Amino acid sequence: MIQVYLYGKFRNVTAGDGATRKNVIQVEWKPGLTIRDIVVSLGLPPEEVAHAFLDGQYSSLKRKVKPGTRLGLFPRELGLLYRQYFPVHEGEERDD
Repeated sequence: MIQVYLYGKFRNVTAGDGATRKNVIQVEWKPGLTIRDIVVSLGLPPEEVAHAFLDGQYSSLKRKVKPGTRLGLFPRELGLLYRQYFPVHEGEERDD
């Protein structure tokens, strides 16, 4: 499973209302799964994703995920200047 942490308006895809709405969901892992695949499976428009962090690493939507990883997704409304501070990890998987 992949733990997906949703921020801002992306929390609207989870159950609950207002402050009780959860921001963490579980997504089933499949071989070859990318961040973009997860975004699309949640019904989120990929162009609305400002930032994606895979296990704490700033990542592109092309990056593949492994089972047990943690993914954070931030919408454009919460877009900060992360690109200036973090290297972007492209399509490679984590080795650790």
